[in-house]
Amino acid sequence: MAKAAIPVRFIAQIYRKIFPEVRTQLLYWEKRAEEIPNRELRKQALASMRQKRFHCQGGAVFALLAGENYREAVRFIVAYQTISDYLDNLCDRSNSQDPGDFAALHEALRHCLSLHAEIPPGSEYYRFRNDKEDGGYLRELVQTCREVLRKTKHYGSMEEELLRLCTLYCALQIHKHAPVSERVPRLRSWFREHKEWASDMDWHEFSACAGSTLGIFSLVSYGLTGKMTPELARKIAEGYFPYIQGFHILLDYLIDQEEDRAGGDLNFCFYYESEEIMLRRLFHFFRMAKVQAGQLPDAAFHLWIVKGLPGLYLSDGKVSRNAGLKRLAKPLIREGGWTGKFFYWQAKLYRLILNRKGKPFS
Repeated sequence: MAKAAIPVRFIAQIYRKIFPEVRTQLLYWEKRAEEIPNRELRKQALASMRQKRFHCQGGAVFALLAGENYREAVRFIVAYQTISDYLDNLCDRSNSQDPGDFAALHEALRHCLSLHAEIPPGSEYYRFRNDKEDGGYLRELVQTCREVLRKTKHYGSMEEELLRLCTLYCALQIHKHAPVSERVPRLRSWFREHKEWASDMDWHEFSACAGSTLGIFSLVSYGLTGKMTPELARKIAEGYFPYIQGFHILLDYLIDQEEDRAGGDLNFCFYYESEEIMLRRLFHFFRMAKVQAGQLPDAAFHLWIVKGLPGLYLSDGKVSRNAGLKRLAKPLIREGGWTGKFFYWQAKLYRLILNRKGKPFS
């Protein structure tokens, strides 16, 4: 990416180049979602985009790493994140608690990254549920991701790392949407299988590390520069997993505690013994994430991402309305230094502008 000496230039590139492209892509997929024949699938596809477009906007920042190919990177990131959010809605909002159903749905994500795999008919992903007719929506999203990856010169150099991160993500989704009585035992057992990657963590923290797509977005964006090697792919994947991805998802769960408690949903922040321990662990993840970011190529970019994460999440209105969250937010934003504060106020301003236009930043 072009070197940006200060976050002001970084932010300017996001507003001028990235967000307009994200908007273009989201408008296309929203139109496609409106054409889905099945009422329930259409409802969940539209809800996931309208309620979680923030995920696409945040993820698309990584497209700056792709240089002149940033549009292709945005195209991949929006399609992949749209699949992720859509499948999450299908798992969360359906009556199904069948792990086989969730595994079948998440085959779509693996097919996005497996260029030699045959894409099945679109309805095959829904084979364990009654609602099947999506008008080719999910299949087209998968094909879009593959079209972008075919434009990378050295896809084979990063395929293994992409699939490793994807496999962890899919396993998490299957376990955490299982019947309520099985969720924690399944996640604990899964953690024990992978404890060598996370010896200083508990099961719920490892689960958070698996739940982020940031490592995949970073890999694909670098891949579009044509300079990917197996060594670089490994360095990026190990740089993002576990701590940067874990910090990302723990912040997401931190601000969602109230609504998850009301909805009876699993939230990884519930499993800390006290607020004090939770804050201490968040600081640990933050500091380790900064260490990992500092060892990556384009370290300044990755450090801005890490330092910007608290500002992005803690500028949410949920925080200002909750005294406990406000108390936790201040030291985390301070830990990011002036860069963290800069991103916090930028995110606050952006949310304010969108809210005045009637377009919530969600």
